[in-house]
Amino acid sequence: MLDLNDLAMFVQVVRAGSFSEAARRLHMPANTLSRRIDQLEGQLGTRLLHRSTRKLATSTEGQTLFERYAPAIDQILEIGRLHADEHAPSGSVRITAMAGLFEFFRMEWLVEFYALYPHISVDFLLDDTPSDLIAERVDLALRMGVETGSGFRVRRLAPSAMILAASPAYLERRPPPRTLRELAEHDCLTISTRQGRSTWRLQGPRGSQDVTINSRFAVNDMRVLAQACVAELGIALLPQLIVEPAIAQGKLARVLSTWRRASAESGLQLVYTSRPPVPPAVAVFAEFLVAKLGDTMTTPSKNNHAGKFVTLPGTDDA
Repeated sequence: MLDLNDLAMFVQVVRAGSFSEAARRLHMPANTLSRRIDQLEGQLGTRLLHRSTRKLATSTEGQTLFERYAPAIDQILEIGRLHADEHAPSGSVRITAMAGLFEFFRMEWLVEFYALYPHISVDFLLDDTPSDLIAERVDLALRMGVETGSGFRVRRLAPSAMILAASPAYLERRPPPRTLRELAEHDCLTISTRQGRSTWRLQGPRGSQDVTINSRFAVNDMRVLAQACVAELGIALLPQLIVEPAIAQGKLARVLSTWRRASAESGLQLVYTSRPPVPPAVAVFAEFLVAKLGDTMTTPSKNNHAGKFVTLPGTDDA
């Protein structure tokens, strides 16, 4: 009985016009391909290809075999592709993320993802304001510095403390605060919330404390908040991942350096709204995010819990 794989290889060699090109298309060594064609010729008891160092041509028997079976081989391969497509992850993934996501998430990553999963589409909602994940039909939430509601599975990607910062020019104009209480005397810049809160909860030498602030400027975009801080508008509580480059460039300076917001929820985290089993399209995109962002933003020595799941207790309210 003929081996259909050998027959398919023969068809590929004829179409490619050379063993080297056919081997490249089939992702196999050229000498292995040549051996398989020799095997097929041995089974049939006839020469299928005339080979020389410069030319490859089909024999009369080889041309007859090609014309008779190439269409059937194509149909078999197409059936295989259709069967694979039916079982490949497909559908849409709706993800909400911080407005500054594409400051560090590269577009070429999406090109790579779509090449791997051509039947998946991704819908990004970029907003730094906490949202109702269920009401907005969100599959995944990529968050930084936002406390996540209870009842969701959370995957920690990177620790990122929120630290206080201001521009050097602002701190020359307004004496830097020496205590948390003195923050109330300063112009503070905040992320807009639906609750309109004007309180920061910070951790420091004396534990956790709530401090009332005077929010002179609020916006629901972390990038704009950082820009406002650089523009001398006041003091902001920003993710350390965003602040550190600006501090290194001299655009921002730390304020009350012994205080920060460093709860488990303040780092970069991936939130799942679906209970197990997670839809295949959501699962593969989540793993893709973990791989790309985990490699970019963490090191094992700094984050021993990166990539691990945590289920927050409670209900499904966001």
